[in-house]
Amino acid sequence: MREATDRVADSTGNWVDTLAPARLRPHLRLSRYDRPIGSWLLLLPCWWSAALAAGAARDVQHLPRFLVLFLIGAFVMRGAGCAWNDITDRDLDAQVERTRSRPIPSGQLSVRGAYTFLVLQALVGLAVLLQLNRFAIFTGIASLVIVAIYPFMKRITYWPQIVLGLAFSWGALMGFAAISARLDAPALLLYAGSIAWVIGYDTIYAHQDREDDALIGVKSTALLFGRQTRLALALFYALAVILIAAALWTAGAGWPSVAGLAAFAVYLGWQVKRININDPVLCRRLFYANREAGFLLFAGLLLDAAYRGGVI
Repeated sequence: MREATDRVADSTGNWVDTLAPARLRPHLRLSRYDRPIGSWLLLLPCWWSAALAAGAARDVQHLPRFLVLFLIGAFVMRGAGCAWNDITDRDLDAQVERTRSRPIPSGQLSVRGAYTFLVLQALVGLAVLLQLNRFAIFTGIASLVIVAIYPFMKRITYWPQIVLGLAFSWGALMGFAAISARLDAPALLLYAGSIAWVIGYDTIYAHQDREDDALIGVKSTALLFGRQTRLALALFYALAVILIAAALWTAGAGWPSVAGLAAFAVYLGWQVKRININDPVLCRRLFYANREAGFLLFAGLLLDAAYRGGVI
């Protein structure tokens, strides 16, 4: 087994490498705490939903509590999901240049150790979920089916990004479930819009591994779209903006939400203009830019919630 100080190829010089105890580093790398971009992308639809639901209810009294709970839940459940993904993909990861240095294929961590850390994080996630109402608890539990099957989709379909979208957008339902204890049209429209957004940004991400994926038989929208990626990206991002706009309209959102959505749309348009599928470094940069895009939308929704809730 390699030393626990080994680093993952596309993640170096982060806090895990420099500050975390050596014995914990493989576990933290397994769950991507050295690269929290996925946690933020999982969290943002939760925050969108909570802010939009609070604004629609004109009551922001409990919104800060829900934002904190979703923050904790998104990070630990994304960590558990990454552990599950790496357990199921360990043989494939060993064949891809970017992923062969991950803790399991590199020998830093055993499969048993990975399962143990997965369970620990899932228990924290359960503790967070139990702070919500019964409807929200059952809504959250329902997402586990999608999370469980996602790692296998790349073996059977060129559209695994749809399944990822279903999983990573689930938070768009959770905010409404937690605040309103029901799922109406705004929640479903926001969920659909988020799915389109995820398909777009994960297609960009998948272009980093396009050649290796083709060699080992792993499928993705990056391989499906190929040279038509710019057009596909424009279509999915446009669909995301339209569906989210419909969610705002049906929820009675005001101008701050519209301003946030406009900024979000501009950021997505910049990605479409800049994309070069033959430049992995640029693809990674554009993928990461979706965190900022999501925060712009959240800022508008939060300001709108505060305004409609009488705080400002």
